[in-house]
Amino acid sequence: MADSIALFEPDGTAFEGRGQPNGGTYWYASEFMAMLGYESYAAFEQAINRAIGTCTTLSIPVVENFQQVDVEGVRDYRLSRFACYLIAMNGDVRKPAVAAAQAYFATLAEAARQYMQASHDVERVQIRDEISERDKSLMSTAKKAGVGDFALFHNAGYRGMYNMHLGRLKAAKGVPEGRTLLDFMDKRELAGNLFRFTETEARLRSDQVYGQAPAETVAFQVGKQVRKIMIDSDCTPPERIPLTSDIKDVRKNLKQTAKEFTKLDKPAGKRKRLPPAE
Repeated sequence: MADSIALFEPDGTAFEGRGQPNGGTYWYASEFMAMLGYESYAAFEQAINRAIGTCTTLSIPVVENFQQVDVEGVRDYRLSRFACYLIAMNGDVRKPAVAAAQAYFATLAEAARQYMQASHDVERVQIRDEISERDKSLMSTAKKAGVGDFALFHNAGYRGMYNMHLGRLKAAKGVPEGRTLLDFMDKRELAGNLFRFTETEARLRSDQVYGQAPAETVAFQVGKQVRKIMIDSDCTPPERIPLTSDIKDVRKNLKQTAKEFTKLDKPAGKRKRLPPAE
């Protein structure tokens, strides 16, 4: 099938030509995979899974965008335009066709054009959601380890990673009053903190730590280790990593993109034309 399908072109001709009408428009994942230049379904499926994860995080119905179907005994997906967009955003940017797809989708709707200014934020949303889940698990483990003051325990981890307590760190980075620092971290800094949370919980379990002070020591030590890894990587201490866009705005833009892409594929007569790209 891949040999008969053109790679994704800057003007989206091959992509639009493969759209199937069905009350809206959908594309088969197997065909979209070929358009993006993937030869291995296993590699392409990683992008699909990340895209599905983004929908779940944003509370956008997965089944409306990723419909599993059986085509001649082979599992496939019927993808909405928004699903194709998310897959392209999570695709291998080293592939020229993936880059072409990202650029094309950015011409279709205002929200997408805004979002393309920081395409890595798709992953930010996913990692931020993972951190929220990991934090719940870490607090449960810390409670079993005898931690009573969770603020001090959390702060110990931040002190280890950033060489300063959380209050001072938020002031130094300019975090808005009443907001969490995590909502303004870039992808790399978020990933570093996710690793810190995960390893702290693992150490509490494996070392059978018990008591407030011993648990704080573990949180601090793990934070120091993550700090060293990040500095060794590019010589930049994590406290010097600048803030990026508000994750709330990222989520809002993604949801608006989903709405605008849905409008594009409404049947004739119901479609609301979007303003042309400038």
